[in-house]
Amino acid sequence: MEMTEGSFRKLDPDGVNRPSMDKHEETDTGRWKRAAVCLGLLCALLLSAIALLSFKMMENKQLQTSYNNLNREKSQLQTSYNNLTKEKSQLQDKFHTMAAEKDKLQKRLCNLRMEITKYAGMEITKYAVDVTLDPDTAHTYLILSADGKQVRLGDSSQNRPDNPKRFDYVVNVLGKQGFTSGRFYYEVEVSGKTEWDLGVARESINRKGDITASPENGLWTIWLRNRDEYMALADPSVVLSLKEKPERVGVFVDYEAGLVSFYDADRWNLIYSFRGVSFKEKIYPYLSPSLHENGKNSSPLIIVTPFPCTK
Repeated sequence: MEMTEGSFRKLDPDGVNRPSMDKHEETDTGRWKRAAVCLGLLCALLLSAIALLSFKMMENKQLQTSYNNLNREKSQLQTSYNNLTKEKSQLQDKFHTMAAEKDKLQKRLCNLRMEITKYAGMEITKYAVDVTLDPDTAHTYLILSADGKQVRLGDSSQNRPDNPKRFDYVVNVLGKQGFTSGRFYYEVEVSGKTEWDLGVARESINRKGDITASPENGLWTIWLRNRDEYMALADPSVVLSLKEKPERVGVFVDYEAGLVSFYDADRWNLIYSFRGVSFKEKIYPYLSPSLHENGKNSSPLIIVTPFPCTK
């Protein structure tokens, strides 16, 4: 058999010619390379999977930690909420307790005020004087009762003689008794009236023509107009807001202290006070039933004896 170089490339150590193995070796090497590449890829994938798994495990651990922290915060918030709810309930209980105490204190305060005003009434009414009206000062349209305790406006002149002490324009009248010292108090019933004037006046007050009631002109008075409009005729005048309409008005004067005070004599509420007055001369009780209001202001002013106040 003819051998060529293409069939045998070398002799083996025994001198025997064998077929060439280069092609088989090349085939095995390629397989190993491919296997190595695949193995490398698998290792890379495995490492990636391990890394991803580790990342996910770490992420899950962080999430679990966050979840646990949130649960702990939730528990703390729930505890705080429960504590606040408890405190709210306690505060509500305290509020109700304090409200009840406030009501009790207000009642005690009202009782104390009543005692104080009662005592004030006892102190003031002990200076009550017997006031009668002076017909020589009364405007001719004024009708005085026989005992000098009532005055109302008539429909015509009473034909009284002219007198320098008489008011000839305004429908006023003074008391007979004048005072130059000490304290005195008198009360007037004003029920049924829609207008009136009350107070005290200096002896030297102008009796003729129109008169502007003011301390400067020797008058310390309050009045009622239009059923419910009360005013103190000070300098300047003061609008008075009364919660209840007085049926009896008390007038108290402390000559030396320069004080003129007006009271709701039924409730012993102070209506108004003139303070720091310098009288300088004799002063007299001053009253005016005012004009008729379409026949609705015809009730008289009545000087009354103060209700006795005893302890």
